[in-house]
Amino acid sequence: MTAELVRGQNHPLPGTRLEIRVSAGGPVVAGATLGDEQGRVRGVEWVAHPGSPTLPGLEVSRQAAADHRLAVDLDALPDPVHRVSVLLALPVGVGGPAGFRALAAPFVAVTTLDGAEAASYTITDLDTESAVVALELYRRQGAWKVRAVGQGYAGGLAEMLTDQGLPEARELAGAINDAVARGLARSVAAPPARPADDARVRTGPPGPATPAHGEPVPPPGQAPPPQGQPGSTPADPQGEGGPVNYTHPGRQTTAPPPPAPTAPPAPPGTPARPVAGDATGWSMEERLYNQVWGMFEDLARTTAAYRSAVDFADSRMEQELDKVLSDPRSRIGGTGDAARETARARHADLVGRARAALDRDLAQLAAEADVVEPALPPAYAAWSSPVWHGYRAPMEIPMALRLGDLHLPERVDLRIPMLVRLPLERGLWIDSGKALTNHATDVTELRRLAVDTAVAHAARLLAAYPAGRFQVHVIDAAGAAAAAFAPLTGAGVLAGPPAAGAAGVSEVLGRLTQRVDLVQMAVRGGAADALPPDLDTAEQLLIVNDFPHGFDDRAVTMLRYLADEGPAVGVHLMMVADREDAAAYGPLLDPLWRALLRLTPVPDDHLADPWVGHAWTYDPPVFPPGSQVLREVVERVATARRNGGR
Repeated sequence: MTAELVRGQNHPLPGTRLEIRVSAGGPVVAGATLGDEQGRVRGVEWVAHPGSPTLPGLEVSRQAAADHRLAVDLDALPDPVHRVSVLLALPVGVGGPAGFRALAAPFVAVTTLDGAEAASYTITDLDTESAVVALELYRRQGAWKVRAVGQGYAGGLAEMLTDQGLPEARELAGAINDAVARGLARSVAAPPARPADDARVRTGPPGPATPAHGEPVPPPGQAPPPQGQPGSTPADPQGEGGPVNYTHPGRQTTAPPPPAPTAPPAPPGTPARPVAGDATGWSMEERLYNQVWGMFEDLARTTAAYRSAVDFADSRMEQELDKVLSDPRSRIGGTGDAARETARARHADLVGRARAALDRDLAQLAAEADVVEPALPPAYAAWSSPVWHGYRAPMEIPMALRLGDLHLPERVDLRIPMLVRLPLERGLWIDSGKALTNHATDVTELRRLAVDTAVAHAARLLAAYPAGRFQVHVIDAAGAAAAAFAPLTGAGVLAGPPAAGAAGVSEVLGRLTQRVDLVQMAVRGGAADALPPDLDTAEQLLIVNDFPHGFDDRAVTMLRYLADEGPAVGVHLMMVADREDAAAYGPLLDPLWRALLRLTPVPDDHLADPWVGHAWTYDPPVFPPGSQVLREVVERVATARRNGGR
């Protein structure tokens, strides 16, 4: 649960690898200082700022921006460091405000790497101050905590650094301001101010998507945070309403490399050139993961702003037309016609400006997607990516896995990879239901596509894990999907032949249930070394096809048990089924349906976003026509297993 701090309050930190998110009403400089036990900064090498953004265990943004993400690894800090102070300052000499009173109250949040918010602080009561110590992370008796500070300085960076005991405070403040000025020269120019009568809206941060049956599923690149958690500030943080901000957020967390010295500077107002990996993170994989999540946020936010602007324009036109109709003197005649025409013209103007801003932002996102997609590693890449041709079994488990793509109707060709964290926190339900037949696909074809989708997900999981670290079991009680499972069975990457008949179903379920029991007892008793030597410690995936064929009440109970208890000890479930076919078991299977992430074998808009109200369309993974990439990948997985991981 998020702790909303007030000035002076502290709160324990949930871990040592953290992200600090900053949101303000305009461009600010974000930095951090390292302090010893007395809180003193020993030298300029203990200050992270746009001119020197990286220190051991600490990374800050390279330029001024309205939103920042700072990466902190407390375990990687030098031993003498006992305090990390997060600093915010207004850019100097760029025509901006002289004090924080001209901006919305800055908002600062400390989150874990999966986006779960631990503590937040809104810095209020700032006036003429141009620099402020927002938060400090400090070590006390071996444990790290966060404290809300909110100490402002009218003298700016120089006064703030001097107060922290830095002898070269004024020289360093000048160097930071110079670095920020250079960064602002490369940044995108702010759009002109909107007229006062333009659309007004409050846009919240995009949150977890929710399937039609009501359970939240993580959006790409992030586990679901608690609903209402601020992942970024609304357009109007004070809640009073304000002009719609259509500017592409740009995620100025880590600026792209500056152009080569020979390259001419970009004209003012030219969008920044997209760069793959332009996000915070300790590795390129983590940077790309965070960038994909940022793209999802941007698409959700800019579309929400557009839809809100259109709703506002519609509501305003209706009010103006109602006013005309309510006056009998203006219902007929030239006066009424002119008023109606004026209302429609104003509506068209508002909608046109909103659409132009949306198209601009979507074009920038599309350009970013064109750069990011070819740079994605195999776990994140589409099956059509050339990266699969050079695939080799990884040595480590990746951060996340791609399960498909997401898009919105405003631009269907702009697809955002749907990434989920590994290891899986919940199983998957590949829906072969009759409700999907509105896609002009008959039931038989839907069942075939559902099994093909399950095989594609299983192959990607096998390819994402180091050789031998992931096992796949299959229950195909009637043998109806033998052809679909042929790439897996032929390559020998399954833990055993697909189980058939009631006896096969009971044997596989009993074996996996026993494994869950043994591991649970070992973990709870702190006796992991007491596990049987023949126990396979790899992650396990059970694919169940054609449910409920071959299942009796005992088998259904074991299936429920695996779905509830299995993920915590490395046993995951993938159902290929139609919910209507399972209705014979009554409400017994409803918890199972809700516990699993529902995916479809055909594009479907069943994923709802409760924060911005979008219905995201899910696109399942697709192999290029005639491609043999599936067989090639599973054969390389099998080869790596035979060769001990090589």
